[in-house]
Amino acid sequence: MYAIDGGLLDPVRAGLPAEAATGDAAFLRALLDAEAALARAQAATGAVPAEAARAITEAAADAGRFEPRGLALRARSGGNPVIPLVGELTDAAGEWGPYVHQGATSQDILDTAAMLVAVRTLGLVLDDLARTEQALAALAAAHRDTAMPGRTLTQHAVPTTFGLKAAGWRALVLDARDRITAVRDGLPAQLGGAAGTLAALADRHFDGDATGLPAAYAAELGLAAPLLPWHTLRTPIADLAGALALTAGALGKIAADVLTLSRTEIGELAEGAGGGSSAMPHKANPVRATLIASAARRAPHLAASLYGCLAAEDERPAGAWHAEWEPLRELLRLVGGAAHHTAALVETLRVDPAAMRANLDRSGGLLVAERLATALAPRLGRTAARTLVAELATRTRTEGRPLAELLAEHPESTGLDPAELAALADPTRATGHAGTLTDRALERR
Repeated sequence: MYAIDGGLLDPVRAGLPAEAATGDAAFLRALLDAEAALARAQAATGAVPAEAARAITEAAADAGRFEPRGLALRARSGGNPVIPLVGELTDAAGEWGPYVHQGATSQDILDTAAMLVAVRTLGLVLDDLARTEQALAALAAAHRDTAMPGRTLTQHAVPTTFGLKAAGWRALVLDARDRITAVRDGLPAQLGGAAGTLAALADRHFDGDATGLPAAYAAELGLAAPLLPWHTLRTPIADLAGALALTAGALGKIAADVLTLSRTEIGELAEGAGGGSSAMPHKANPVRATLIASAARRAPHLAASLYGCLAAEDERPAGAWHAEWEPLRELLRLVGGAAHHTAALVETLRVDPAAMRANLDRSGGLLVAERLATALAPRLGRTAARTLVAELATRTRTEGRPLAELLAEHPESTGLDPAELAALADPTRATGHAGTLTDRALERR
């Protein structure tokens, strides 16, 4: 028995599908899939007997005969887990064992396995992004005209609508979806041999030309065919890092807004089922948003680690490749967990239009100060209108009297009748083209 990482300190991913998709068992499964596919691709070209490919595939199918912890401990002597795995798979394949791993190098198998794990995990992420997008579309449509305070630099600015905010969240989710999809569909298999020349394959019944084998290998695995071996050409890893970091940030934006708007003194949003506190029985904490926010803060640093591995020396590097493995897995786990929590968050999000309306009135009409100044400019001149509204806004803050009430005391200056002033001072009628912008955003598919 040995200690394993059960996610005790990482509730973002603990117990979720992305955790299972990136765990040791998942990577072992992908390594075995990569080895079996290599044998089948070579059999299709006559490089190995068909019987050997079948035997290797059958041996690789039984992942239970390989023990991840033992492989990990034995990996220390060679620097990666493929070396001991090849030995065990060779034994498991019996008389056909000599055909295991033929012509490949450890990095071919581990890179290919990492791409398989990424593709499988990104499928889960895309499923959750689809759930999130659908829920946000419904929220945006339902609250197209629900006015709320727009906030800039933490302060009330001008009115906006919750529909527009939800539509903006959805736009970010769709941006993430598009990037994740493009990256997933382009992730390539890796096959180049010891120094990326395919030399070990050149003389194995390929008539001196093994250059078609990487494409056949990729087809066996459902991955993209590589143009060249990419042992030190790490564009696929950089693309993954960028797409995952953007996705974490997009989901983090939603979480940041929910955290702000669910504060007790704001109360415009609330999680469907908040979390409890170990000390305060009255608490209903925004736990899902908190977990998503934590993932968004960690993801950029993991992506930076992967970008830092781009400058890899020679034809195969010492350290740069090895440094990618854990950051990539952790990034996939974080984004997978964050996407899952975000879908659950927005599907059960509670919106309080009454609180939004109360907060619109909280500043005494200052949210419409810009609108009033604009309306008065043709009558008073732009400078005079802004000066008057600014002076009255100061009085609103110091005296606690509504801005419209103070303006009503200057009918000779403004020329506004009571009905006109009331219409201009109504924050729910000062949301500009928010509704039209929301409709336009919802047209995107």
